[in-house]
Amino acid sequence: MTITLLIADDHPIVRDGLRGIFTGERGFEVLGEAAHGAEAVTLAEALRPDVVLMDLRMPGTDGVAAITELARLGNPARVLVLTTYDTDSDVLPAIEAGATGYLLKDSPREELFRAVRAAARGEAVLSPAVASRLMGQMRAPAQEPLSQREIEVLGLVARGSTNKEAAKKLFISEATVKTHLLHAYAKLGVKDRAAAVAVAFERGLLGS
Repeated sequence: MTITLLIADDHPIVRDGLRGIFTGERGFEVLGEAAHGAEAVTLAEALRPDVVLMDLRMPGTDGVAAITELARLGNPARVLVLTTYDTDSDVLPAIEAGATGYLLKDSPREELFRAVRAAARGEAVLSPAVASRLMGQMRAPAQEPLSQREIEVLGLVARGSTNKEAAKKLFISEATVKTHLLHAYAKLGVKDRAAAVAVAFERGLLGS
């Protein structure tokens, strides 16, 4: 069975390298390439690949926003994040947004093949470094403070604003609002808007 792929990365040399790796390996077919998140969403909808290899930090629509949009659209592609970054602010939002796996770009070729095959089967895939980071968080959750912007976004949400309305009031994109919310969820240890607002009020972050 051939696994079809879409490669999303803003660096042409990385896309060329990945295409070469998978083209030369039996059982894989690269259907297309995207240079940013919005293009990745468009191509994923048109080509319907089994797996999207998604970079995170891209101009315009970033990887997390693209993953979020694919989930909203109900696109069946599994998203395997392939990035250089393994910080909490990168890993958690990507997983919360719906990524099936998270792999670093310095992973060996065979590990990349195994990860793509596992992602295509719907199995969660994490590089050892990322898995260790998440396990550490589970054992000792960090009490990282919310940024001023995250508090502003939560305040607007608490007053009934939608993401679109909050974006307009703060003069930022809707995708950025979603990213701030995901960061706030991770820091507060919650999974949705209502819980985030409740915990924020309990901690005195939104006044009384």
